[in-house]
Amino acid sequence: MISNEALHKKTPQELTALLYEASLDHLESAKDAIESGEYLLANTKLQKTADIFYRLGAGLNYEAGIIADQLDVMYNYLSDKVVTANYEKNTVIIDEVIKHVEILYRAWTDAMKHNIDHDQKVMKLKKNAYEKNSMFKS
Repeated sequence: MISNEALHKKTPQELTALLYEASLDHLESAKDAIESGEYLLANTKLQKTADIFYRLGAGLNYEAGIIADQLDVMYNYLSDKVVTANYEKNTVIIDEVIKHVEILYRAWTDAMKHNIDHDQKVMKLKKNAYEKNSMFKS
């Protein structure tokens, strides 16, 4: 569990990664709960997972282009599957959702790594440009 203070220090990208991780944890717990006959616990975990997908969809930046629309469709699909899995107490459907979320999580963390490198290069270029311009003005 992460503290509120630490949570507020995270970037939106890091929060999204945390939401993916939390959804995977809840899905695995729900699957275990169904297999052991703890349906109330499974219900709670699957409801939390559906809530995470809702929050992921609500946080999309639609100015980012078509990828935001595609993620919105994916989150809605996953949320519908979680509701069905909860209603049917079906672990096969949960496994399908887990596979999709794992793919999203890997792609997201890879994009974060590349974005950090890109941002560092851009910041370095800006810093160099600023230093060059400030040398000419002095």
